[in-house]
Amino acid sequence: MVHAQAKKILVITHEYPPVGGGGSKVIKDLCEGLTSHDVSFYILTAHYGDLPEIEAAQSLTIERLRTHRKEAYRASLTSMFSYVWKSFWRALRLIRIWQPDMIHAHFAVPGGASAALAAILTKTPYILTIHGGDVPGGAPEKTDRWFRIIKPFTGFIWKKAEKIIAVSDVSRQLARSHYPVEIDVIPNGVDRTALSGNTAKPHDPPHILFAGRFSPEKNALAVPKILKEVVDHQWTCTMIGDGPQNDELKARIQQFGLNKRIALTGWVTQEEVNHMLCMGDILIMPSLRESMPMAALQALAAGNALIKAMSAHAPTW
Repeated sequence: MVHAQAKKILVITHEYPPVGGGGSKVIKDLCEGLTSHDVSFYILTAHYGDLPEIEAAQSLTIERLRTHRKEAYRASLTSMFSYVWKSFWRALRLIRIWQPDMIHAHFAVPGGASAALAAILTKTPYILTIHGGDVPGGAPEKTDRWFRIIKPFTGFIWKKAEKIIAVSDVSRQLARSHYPVEIDVIPNGVDRTALSGNTAKPHDPPHILFAGRFSPEKNALAVPKILKEVVDHQWTCTMIGDGPQNDELKARIQQFGLNKRIALTGWVTQEEVNHMLCMGDILIMPSLRESMPMAALQALAAGNALIKAMSAHAPTW
């Protein structure tokens, strides 16, 4: 198979650390891990803030395209359309000049669209990895409105891929309900060596963590609501992340009188996340939907207990 022999891979993904969530971290680990096997990567991703437009190492180059992205944790529909357009034209040029053996698109939308078009026009083999929220119904609170517009135009993304990979069986089943194609499952993994620094567990009082976007699908607002029920017990809590519900979350923490018990970190680097996970005891995950959550895998690798707080209407994962 061509992808088993590829030495030069063009990666198309609109999120790559420090931009994006758990999916972007998987992409980074995959690319950096395979460079040790004589594989070279050229990554086309989205620019954000004051990040450099080009970062080049011996076997890994990152090019960030200006797509008017405003937030590290969320891409607007406008910025995703911009990414499709710019990454498509840039991919055509790179295929002609750099001559990759294959294209690897992460997230069916938006990157899958530009990758599929470039593959069709240049006959370059292309594979697709789906991460959950890029599938209709995977994160309905965030993407249902978008998919009502774009879903009729997404079929070619799936049909033209030489191989499609899902990070969990949940994502595979959901994708298959919309697109009748063959999909393999390769679960997410974590680097356990980066999460082995905690030798002082359990802490007294126990330290509770939340890690993720403060957005409806992650259900961050449920954390103070849950913890107010155990306010008579000793515990501390750190909520790692940021998002559109940040102000509402702060208001809820204050409403329940938990300002001195719950700390908010804002958006932090993966190294800081790793350190905080190693200093925790319990990860609480009230998410409404998950595919193969990186926060859960990282927390377990760091020795935390995992509590999946379920609401009455939330599906399992």
